Amino acid sequence: MPLVFAGGLLFGFGLGFSHMARPEVVLSFLYLDDLGLVFVMFGAAAVTAATFFVVPRLRERAPLTGGSYGRRLKPFDRKVVVGGGVFGVGWGLSGICPGSAYASLGIGNYPMLAGIIGMFLGAYVQGVWRSKTSADAVEAPD
Repeated sequence: MPLVFAGGLLFGFGLGFSHMARPEVVLSFLYLDDLGLVFVMFGAAAVTAATFFVVPRLRERAPLTGGSYGRRLKPFDRKVVVGGGVFGVGWGLSGICPGSAYASLGIGNYPMLAGIIGMFLGAYVQGVWRSKTSADAVEAPD
């Protein structure tokens, strides 16, 4: 658990240092005025790609869970499209993604608490809706 905490701190520091925890910077990227976020995202993608390709070759088991490495292939279906759309609309309206919202609190942007509460409420509503639709599918006769 300390490794996860340290990774979260490092991620938050990186977001704060790159100014990506400031909604106005993200919104200026969305308006195509400041493309600095492209470089931040490219750097994150490069580190992630290296990790996904190199670590499984160096270690047989995941360090925290002890499980074996493997790809989890999920279908590209309506849920993925709707979820991505909701995420994108929320990102565009607030000017910040969930990870950056937490880092934004660290730099003193306390009004972002409203957005974080909204994310939790949205996740709760989605969980209730999903459990209800799953229960309905189990009860429906074939």
